[in-house]
Amino acid sequence: MFTSNTGPYGAVIPKIDEKDFNYYWQDSSFGIKVPKKKIKPHGGRLKIGIMGGTFDPIHYGHLVTAESAAEQFELSPVIFVPSGRPPHKREHLVTDPIERLRLTELATLSNPRFSTSSLEVERTGYSYAIDTVQWFHHHYGPTVDLYFITGADAIVEIMSWHKVERLIQYCQFIAVYRPGYAREQLHNTISQWSEEFSRRIHLIEVPALAISSTDIRNRLKKGRSIKYLVPEPVEHYIKEHLLYR
Repeated sequence: MFTSNTGPYGAVIPKIDEKDFNYYWQDSSFGIKVPKKKIKPHGGRLKIGIMGGTFDPIHYGHLVTAESAAEQFELSPVIFVPSGRPPHKREHLVTDPIERLRLTELATLSNPRFSTSSLEVERTGYSYAIDTVQWFHHHYGPTVDLYFITGADAIVEIMSWHKVERLIQYCQFIAVYRPGYAREQLHNTISQWSEEFSRRIHLIEVPALAISSTDIRNRLKKGRSIKYLVPEPVEHYIKEHLLYR
C-alpha cells in the first residue's frame, strides 16, 4: 500500500521506513529530507540518467521523459541538473537559477527514482554538459554508465556542443522526440556521423513533449491557467512567488 506525507507546497512525499536499506534520505533546499532509492548495479555496472535543462519552468513533459527513459533503459536514479548559466541562451532572460532549482526539487520530491543536483547552479561560469558529465563520471567511478537525456532538436545540433569529442567518451545519449517528429530525417542526420558516435545515441518517443516551458511562461504572463501542465507544488510555488509575471 502506498502511503505518503505532505511536503512543502503540497508535494507528496512517499512514506518510507527509515530502516529500509533500499533507500537513503536526501537533503533538500526546503529543509526536509526525502527518500530516494539507493543505486543498485545492473550486471556489475551502475546505470544513471542525467536530465539536463533550463527547466524554466519544469513541467510534466520533462517528468514523463525522465520516467520513460528510466523505464526503457533501467536507469536509477535519473538526476535532474538545472543549468546555472546556459550558454545557448546568452541573449535570453532566464529565471534565477535558485528558483529553477527549487521548482525542480518540488517536481521530483514524490518520485524516489528521481533526484535533483545543484551542481551547475553552484558552478561559476557557463554550464557545459562536458563539465557535468565528467563530474558524475569521476564521482561514481569507472563502473558507471551515464545516459544524458535530451531533446531530438538538441541532438541534431550536438556537433556544435562544447568539447563534444570528449563528451561522447563519457556518456550515451537518449534523444526524445514527440509524435509526428521527422524521425527518418533524424536517423539520416545521425547516420552521417561516425559509427562510434551514432551507436551511442538512442531514440525514444514521448507524447507529453507537446508541453513547452515557453508556452507555460506565456500563459502565466497572460494570466492563463497552467493547471495539468506542471505538478501542483510547482504551480503553487510559481503563484506564491509571482514568477513569470
